[in-house]
Amino acid sequence: MTKRRAETRRRLLDAALEVFAREGFGRATVDEVCTQAGYTRGAFYSNFASLDELFLAMWEERSAAQIARARQVFEAGDLPVVTDVDGVVGEVLRVVPMDEEWYRVSAEFTAHALRTPGLREVIAERERAIAASFLPFLLALLDRVGRTVPDPDALGQALIAVHDGTAAQCFTEPGDPVVWQRRARLFAHVVTAYSTESRNRS
Repeated sequence: MTKRRAETRRRLLDAALEVFAREGFGRATVDEVCTQAGYTRGAFYSNFASLDELFLAMWEERSAAQIARARQVFEAGDLPVVTDVDGVVGEVLRVVPMDEEWYRVSAEFTAHALRTPGLREVIAERERAIAASFLPFLLALLDRVGRTVPDPDALGQALIAVHDGTAAQCFTEPGDPVVWQRRARLFAHVVTAYSTESRNRS
């Protein structure tokens, strides 16, 4: 990819996020994205076949960044000091971003994907990859407080469900600390339910 083409693609992706967040994915058009980016339809279609393809490129980019960030924290060296499940959850939530603009866009696209069979598995695969990126960090922390997870995949799926569900509540009442505290407690309950006490404690 040439530098100019990469810049065009970057501007289209950035413009699309603004348009999707403002108008909604279902109401956004190629023309609106092009206008926001300052390009013609020809520039759009030389990079993307459709708005679906553009969104998937955006999803791929953002999820890859999240995966890289989680791995960087895990591979940085010494794990943080934790003494209980609440401490473990606090460290994990510190790594996982909360972005209202992206939540609005991705929630709407997920609903679209559920009506489009070809997109379902793509979205599911990205969510599995995201879960897999932070699970080693979570499992290592749980080991430090004397807990093991019999089924890591099930825990990862449950945590993504909690994250997506509580995000809507937190963004609805962003100034209420109680909502955010309840979110953390719910995560702790789920982690406890999917883990068991072990003899070894790191």
